[in-house]
Amino acid sequence: MKQIIKRPLMTEKNATYQTTGVYVFEVEMGSDKAQIRKAVQDFFQVKVDTVNTSVCRGRAKANKFGRGAVPRWKKAFVKLMPGEKIRLFEGA
Repeated sequence: MKQIIKRPLMTEKNATYQTTGVYVFEVEMGSDKAQIRKAVQDFFQVKVDTVNTSVCRGRAKANKFGRGAVPRWKKAFVKLMPGEKIRLFEGA
């Protein structure tokens, strides 16, 4: 079974989303909204209201060793039902 959720994304901007019950995760590129919803509900034992996704584009990157590339990746904005919280994000 493929791992859908790679890691939570904890940034200052994403912390402001948490006040409205929205949590942000980096997810597998080939996953769809239904798979993300099921993965979050099963792993964190919460009820999900909506899921929105965004594909972040890759870009060229240069350093002193030459040129490279940052790969494309996908993030999911998961809104929970009112009253639900994910303890992993609390106090971060």
